[in-house]
Amino acid sequence: MEPLWKLSYLLEPSSLALILTAVSVTFASASRALHHGREMERNLDFSESSITLDRSQALMIPLASSCSLLLMFYLFSSLSHLVTAFTAAASAAALFFCLSPYLSLLRHRLSLPDPLLSSSSSSSSSRRCCCPSSSRPFTRLQSLLLLLCLSLVFSWLVTGHWVLNNVLGISICVAFVSHVRLPNVKICALLLACLFVYDVFWVFFSERFFGANVMVSVATQKASNPVRTVADSLSLPGLQMIAKKLEMPVKLVFPRSLVGGIVPGSNAVDYMMLGLGDMAIPGMLLALVLCFDHRKSRETGNLVDTSSKGPKYVWYALFGYAVGLVTALAAGILSQSPQPALLYLVPSTLGPVLFLSWTRKELQELWDGSGTTSSDKAHQMEVL
Repeated sequence: MEPLWKLSYLLEPSSLALILTAVSVTFASASRALHHGREMERNLDFSESSITLDRSQALMIPLASSCSLLLMFYLFSSLSHLVTAFTAAASAAALFFCLSPYLSLLRHRLSLPDPLLSSSSSSSSSRRCCCPSSSRPFTRLQSLLLLLCLSLVFSWLVTGHWVLNNVLGISICVAFVSHVRLPNVKICALLLACLFVYDVFWVFFSERFFGANVMVSVATQKASNPVRTVADSLSLPGLQMIAKKLEMPVKLVFPRSLVGGIVPGSNAVDYMMLGLGDMAIPGMLLALVLCFDHRKSRETGNLVDTSSKGPKYVWYALFGYAVGLVTALAAGILSQSPQPALLYLVPSTLGPVLFLSWTRKELQELWDGSGTTSSDKAHQMEVL
């Protein structure tokens, strides 16, 4: 056990940056999920409605994640290029999804024309807030945004810089939370409980069965850079020097010395890391309670508070997330070993929501949910 004074490491710039970024991304993911759902309903556009998990899917996620983890542990070197290509495509689509609302806002603020690339398509279908792979026609501003996203992904492939890695990882987290939803606290508690066991097992006990810490090994391994492969085959010395092995954007990465990690020529030896799942999974809970807060606000006609009973659930969950994250980092510092973040994040986020809803006599309502999904709404619209 390390001395308690080492907790002062939590005040290092890298630690503070990690905490602030994780808390901000978790809340931003929940907010984007709420706005995405409202926009889909407002436009009566259910072709890209979010996936709402049921009990069987919630149980399958930890099993599928475990299989993927083992696959990456044993076959990562063989699948490295395939994983990199898939990650690059997913990152570009996620980044486009995250930046699209800002593009629309900028266009409306500046009253910019945005003609369709296909003039034969109707103007009513010109806007799309999701990935560019949709069947809807594409506008010129969207094509420029897509070009920007692809440029950022290519820059990450060439340089592997940790800042670009974080930008792409944050985009993937926000897009995931926006498209994969929880219907109620019952399914949420089931998913969090399963992932709690999943995280604890693969961090603390996997070494006994597989000879190495599977979670840490997968999280820290680097992928072969396809740009470097092309540079080697074409004998491009400049590109060979720049393109190095890649950190996958499945985690936030902050160098212990932020100056050493940013300034060219400096060297950041050690990194602090946080997996995307440690933001995305609590982010799904925050998205759930944020939607509940919004619905209660509409029912009471009060858009400031969730009801007359007090502050919104999302603030309690977000504060619990911050406390759990700091606790996880402190435990890692004191034990000098990797910690399963969900061990601390699950009780610190789910606990306040359950307790608060119980004291407000709203636990049953949160537990069962509203019972109306996007597909149900689509069917109702078709009937009407």
